[in-house]
Amino acid sequence: MTNPTRLFDCIEWQLEKFSKEDMFAAKENGAWRKYSTQEIKQNIDSLSIGLLAAGIGYHDGSIEGRDKIAVLSNNRPEWMILDMAVQQTGAVLTPIYPTINVNELEFILNDASVKMVFVSDQELYEKVESIRKKTPSVQGVYTFNAIENALNWKELLLPITEKDKLNLQVSKDSIKYNELCTILYTSGTTGFPKGVMLSHHNILDNINNVNEILVPICNYKDKALSFLPLNHIFERVVTYIYMFNGVSVYYAENLDTVGENLKEVKPTLFSTVPRLLEKVYEKIMMKGREQKGIKKALFFWALSLGNKFEVDKKQGIWYTAQLAIANKLVFSKWREALGGNVKAIVTGAAACQVRLLRIFTAAKIVIMEGYGLTETSPVISVNHYDSHNRRFGTVGTVIRNVEVKLAEDGEICCKGSNVMMGYYKRPDLTAECIDSEGWFHTGDIGVWFEERFLKITDRKKEIFKTSGGKYVAPQPIENKMKESPFIEQMMVVGAERKFTAAVIVPNFTVLKSWCNENGIPVNSNLEIINHPNVIAQYQSIVEKYNSLFNPVEQVKKFELVDHEWTINGGELTPTLKLKRKVIMEKQAEAIERIYATDI
Repeated sequence: MTNPTRLFDCIEWQLEKFSKEDMFAAKENGAWRKYSTQEIKQNIDSLSIGLLAAGIGYHDGSIEGRDKIAVLSNNRPEWMILDMAVQQTGAVLTPIYPTINVNELEFILNDASVKMVFVSDQELYEKVESIRKKTPSVQGVYTFNAIENALNWKELLLPITEKDKLNLQVSKDSIKYNELCTILYTSGTTGFPKGVMLSHHNILDNINNVNEILVPICNYKDKALSFLPLNHIFERVVTYIYMFNGVSVYYAENLDTVGENLKEVKPTLFSTVPRLLEKVYEKIMMKGREQKGIKKALFFWALSLGNKFEVDKKQGIWYTAQLAIANKLVFSKWREALGGNVKAIVTGAAACQVRLLRIFTAAKIVIMEGYGLTETSPVISVNHYDSHNRRFGTVGTVIRNVEVKLAEDGEICCKGSNVMMGYYKRPDLTAECIDSEGWFHTGDIGVWFEERFLKITDRKKEIFKTSGGKYVAPQPIENKMKESPFIEQMMVVGAERKFTAAVIVPNFTVLKSWCNENGIPVNSNLEIINHPNVIAQYQSIVEKYNSLFNPVEQVKKFELVDHEWTINGGELTPTLKLKRKVIMEKQAEAIERIYATDI
């Protein structure tokens, strides 16, 4: 076939170039069930025909006229089958995070006038049903799992007749390169979600421009494990890159089974967010501390070598020889824990700690950190697989066909085929972030490193001014202090206040182990964080890192919190970013205690 011009063309592309027996795979009844390229195509076409028969489709071709279909589901083959089937009908898929609260769910279903909703399980089915009376546009809710008294997605899988094939082809032919493909509602850190409209052109160009960077690690012999939510454009685009290159996609059962699934699948690559990498590292460190004698000494010797690693720099014969020994004796076990075949890990959505980048890279696990937003389809820049085009602490070089400039205040502005069509039904919000010259203003602050690597320094809206008129960027402070194994999460505060302070969530696994070693009673989390020796330990940690910052940026006082911030608790976005406004409200008493007395 000719080069694809719509996202759904990837299925024909794969069928022609490298048809596979395991295009997708998922755990069913405890065993990996493989789906061939041919079977996936059959299901996509069959579902497309079923949707068309149900009246779903392109209609007059306008953004408002085309039907909207929502999906709330874990990652699974059915998710991608639905995505491509909806595209082929000319309707528009609107993915929604399964963790969404019912108020936001109601808003999205009504804002997009969603006709059908697809959910994975009983819990999500009940969540949608609980607001059905408030969402009049919804005509049916279909489930992927078999649920009593619920419509099942398989009811829409119709036999494919010759007449159906012709009708489906007419539908596919009507869909053009520059037309709307999907609407993704960004949760954001404040307010109601905004519907980001992305065209086939936006996403396909981004895929093509990123693909040339991933070619060394992405071919038909490779396997990938998928566990980041497909509802986010990052994992969805990565999945299409896999499909265009013939990479087999295996879906993890859930986040708790990722470790086990990595060992079973033995993938060559996967995408993740820094927080999950941090958790992997924390588990490795816990095991290292539990070892005795020579094994423990070797572990920490290897770790010290990893902490000195530099990318794209010669570090001498002696260091190289030692690192080779460390890789054989220690780091090989790290690679085995990830399945033993990982060439690279792609990460985004938040800044990755430089120490993790150093250590994992030293362990022959390349981490390709990138940057982008839903509004940019999503990739703006990425660190390459080859070391010459990779730098720790940066988000890499700008990809082909994308322009980046830094505004006077350092804000990163982006122009290119990856920039969204606009916000759905909100031309006012679109005009606020895309200027008259077509530059999309990201809201992130950045600088150039070595003149070609982009480095993110903070989020524009998160920079605050103290009452003394000094500006403070919280993210660099938080990211640096979270390098301590004792700190799980942290939020720096101080807007219009006399000094900079912080609310800290301890890593209770590490903290409780330390308490046991120091004879401190380990009872409730609340009792632990109020123990004077624990507070003194955190004071010493904060003081250690404070020395790396200017006086105005130093954390003068802090409060410890007895529970982790979570998506379900409302403190984190689905991509694990802090919802600062929510945390400020929930920790209002703690913050007031901080500022009740002067330093």
